[in-house]
Amino acid sequence: MPETISSASLGADNYVFLTDYIHKESGIVLDESKRYLIESRLLPIVRQSQLDSLDGLCAVLRTRGNVKIQRQVVEAMTTHETLFFRDVAPFDALRTEILPALIEQRKVFRTLRLWSAAASSGQEAYSLAMLLLEMGLEGWNIQILGTDLSESILERAREGKYKQNEVNRGLPAHYLVKYFDRKGLDWQIKDHVRRIVRFEQFDLRQSMRAKGPFDVIFCRNCLIYFDMPTRKSILSELSGTLFTGGSLVLGGTESTLNLDDRLRRVVAGRTVYYQAV
Repeated sequence: MPETISSASLGADNYVFLTDYIHKESGIVLDESKRYLIESRLLPIVRQSQLDSLDGLCAVLRTRGNVKIQRQVVEAMTTHETLFFRDVAPFDALRTEILPALIEQRKVFRTLRLWSAAASSGQEAYSLAMLLLEMGLEGWNIQILGTDLSESILERAREGKYKQNEVNRGLPAHYLVKYFDRKGLDWQIKDHVRRIVRFEQFDLRQSMRAKGPFDVIFCRNCLIYFDMPTRKSILSELSGTLFTGGSLVLGGTESTLNLDDRLRRVVAGRTVYYQAV
């Protein structure tokens, strides 16, 4: 096997095959402008699998005989960029507007259910957990579900162990002291936080009705990767899993406009969320 692999070894027919394959398996839409992304993310799989080219990888995928490589390809194309309390403003809206109203409504039953629908390595779900604990809800029945398409990234989320550079990104210093233990060079989130968060593999194109209902859903920065019919279907499922009055938080560039009329747009400070009506 050569020491270097030329990205030019991906023929035009195989590029079309790859984009169709990735769309079918994950819903992610990739056009010709994303060729560099496909090459950069799949070349490591080519090397690891001791194949000679991306065309060779396509040949393996066409046979449907190697489940491991099939899974690696789909997971490699899934974006896992995340950090604690990412973008801040949605969490401010949760703390100052969404949660106070929910706490008042649920004060008799003292139960809250939240969903981090693109959980990646767990920072968002654990951020939600810490925020709830900071609001004095330790005695409540808090259930937080974190889901992602990638099982391998969810293994990291379940472990709840993060490197120094990861806890440096977005996590307030007093949260690090209060909710993490030092484990060698890493930081381990404490057990009482981990106990209220559960992670499972899930494809957002599947029916979600059995997972709900939820009080709050965070589904941020993932609709942008789908085509319009898929976005509409996902939003329909998400709105169907919310309690009446429940809140959906999307990414800053995402919207329900012309996609779902069951969600009311609410402006909260520097962010927007959508309320089920």
